[in-house]
Amino acid sequence: MVSRRSLEVLTGALGLAFGLAVIVQSLDVGAGWSTGGVEAGTFPLITGTLVCLGSLVNIGGAIRRPDAPLVGREELRRSAGLLLPALAFVGAIPVVGLYVAAAGYLLGVLHVQHRYSLPRSALIAAGTVLVLYVLFERTFQILMPRGWLGNALGF
Repeated sequence: MVSRRSLEVLTGALGLAFGLAVIVQSLDVGAGWSTGGVEAGTFPLITGTLVCLGSLVNIGGAIRRPDAPLVGREELRRSAGLLLPALAFVGAIPVVGLYVAAAGYLLGVLHVQHRYSLPRSALIAAGTVLVLYVLFERTFQILMPRGWLGNALGF
């Protein structure tokens, strides 16, 4: 079970880390006034500071509020059922390319999660990938990622 407090503290910590990264980068670029006017890093420095302050306020509020369960085991299972295949899809793109990864993702999600038959899932996945190919590669002439597999096969 995941508590609301733990997620709010985690979100605040991620926001704080992002704000600190922005501040460090803006200081590297240069923040403040120069003879030419405002330096390039001034606005990002102000923005990063505001993000850090907001994150600290969120963390403080999360710690002060009473803790309550946010999601139970079933909700986590359902969320993981959406997140894990999407992560696998994104991770597969550099290896096998967008079209093969999309076909595998659709085939898996339709067959496993939505309980479509394997032939129906394969037909929908192949049709969708074909439409994507025609739309991007032929119509708009936008090359989509081929991955290591596509490069090795000469595509």
